Amino acid sequence: MTLSKRGDYVVRSALSLARAWPAGEPRKIREVVAEMGVPQTFASQILADLVRAGLATSKSGKDGGYRLSRDPAAISLVEVVEAGEGPLRAERCALGDGPCRWDAVCPLHETWRAATDALREVLGSTSLSQLAARDAALEQGGVTAPPDPHRNPGTNLSVDDRVVVDAGLDAVDAGVGDDELLSGLIARAYDEAEAVRSSVLPSGSPWGPMKVAVRSRPVEPGRSGERAGAPGSGGGGPVLARRLSWEASGLRGARGCGSHADVELSARGLAPGRTEVRLTGRIRPPEGSSEERIAQVALRSFLRQLARVAEERAGAISAGAGRSR
Repeated sequence: MTLSKRGDYVVRSALSLARAWPAGEPRKIREVVAEMGVPQTFASQILADLVRAGLATSKSGKDGGYRLSRDPAAISLVEVVEAGEGPLRAERCALGDGPCRWDAVCPLHETWRAATDALREVLGSTSLSQLAARDAALEQGGVTAPPDPHRNPGTNLSVDDRVVVDAGLDAVDAGVGDDELLSGLIARAYDEAEAVRSSVLPSGSPWGPMKVAVRSRPVEPGRSGERAGAPGSGGGGPVLARRLSWEASGLRGARGCGSHADVELSARGLAPGRTEVRLTGRIRPPEGSSEERIAQVALRSFLRQLARVAEERAGAISAGAGRSR
C-alpha cells in the first residue's frame, strides 16, 4: 500500500511545516521544495491542499509563506493524508464497479472495510509532531534502518570532499548562509558536471541545465557529523556547520529529471585567514546518471566556487579596511 504522488507530496510538505513550527516563522515555497524534494511546479498546489483542509495558513508578501494552522501535536497523520488523497474510506466495491449494496454484497466487503478502518486508526493515532521527530532522528542517524526500507542503494551516492579557502570563517559563513547565492553556485556546478558527462557518457541523462532551490540551516551544537578529535579533523571539530538541502529540476527542454541532496557543510579555521571547508552527506543524481565521478565533479565545482566567493569577500573587506585608514 502506497500513497499517490499527490498524497506523498502533501505529507512531505506538512512535514516541512511541522519542522518549522517551533521557530514560529512561515516557510517559503522554495524552502519546502529544497527540504522535501517537492517538485517546484506542483509545490503551490500541494500547499494549497493543506490550506483547503484547514491544516495550514498562507500569507503573501516578503514576510509571508505557509504555516500550520495549529500545533503539529494536534494534527493527526490521517488528516494530512486525506488532504492529499481524499477520504480514506471505501466508496466503491472492492471487486465491483459501483458502491457496495447489501442485496449484492461482494465477499470482500467486510474484510476490506476492516482493513480500511485499521489503517485510519493507525494514521489517526500518529501525530504530525511524532512524524517530524522521527524525521529529525533519521536525519541525525539516530534510527536503525528497517529490514524493508524500499530504497534502491544505487540511486544515492555518499559524498565527502573538502577544500582549503584563503579566507576567514566569517567570509565563509556569510556565503553558506545565503540560499540565493548557494542556488546559483550549485546550478553552475551542475552545468560543469554536465560538460564533463556529455564528453565521457554521451548516452546518460544530463546533469544540467538545472534550476536549483536550496535551504540551509545551522546544525545544532554537538550534532555535527564530524566530532572533535575525529580522523582528519586536525584534533578539533568544526567551528561552523550548516545543513544544506537542495532540489535541482531540469529546465524546459532538458531531458534529465531532478536531483536531490542532503549534505552538511562544515568549516574550521586552520590559521588566520585560512579555512578548511568540508562537504559530507548524500546526493541523488539525475535518473540514469549515477556515475560517482560525475557527482564528484559537481560537488568539487560547488566547493571551488564557494571558496572563490569567500576569498573575494575577504579581499573586499580587507581593501575597504585599508582605504579607511
